[in-house]
Amino acid sequence: QVQVVESGGGLVQVGGSLRLSCTASGIMFSSSRMGWYRQASGKQRELVADISSGGSTNYADSVKGRFTISRDNAKNTVYLQMNSLKPEDTAVYYCRLQILYSAYWGQGTQVTVSS
Repeated sequence: QVQVVESGGGLVQVGGSLRLSCTASGIMFSSSRMGWYRQASGKQRELVADISSGGSTNYADSVKGRFTISRDNAKNTVYLQMNSLKPEDTAVYYCRLQILYSAYWGQGTQVTVSS
């Protein structure tokens, strides 16, 4: 059974930092493409960043230069380091694992940036 579990969300002030973690089990993590998505209240879910099995990364324009995605295959974990946070980064952040033609989502973790 595949499980994807996020952690690390919380409340932070404008300009602060948070690191999200996502750990997967029950699947060949090293062969998976991992992504972080977010969904703000009343808006559609959007891609924040993703990382291929080979380590290539892709970022939304809104987070380039502020967020960094990385992975540790030995720990079956992907991270999202978020710096210089803005109120518009407030959202539920979801981790997505993609392998071949299947995708698995975590339950989400809330990030709130207060001014």
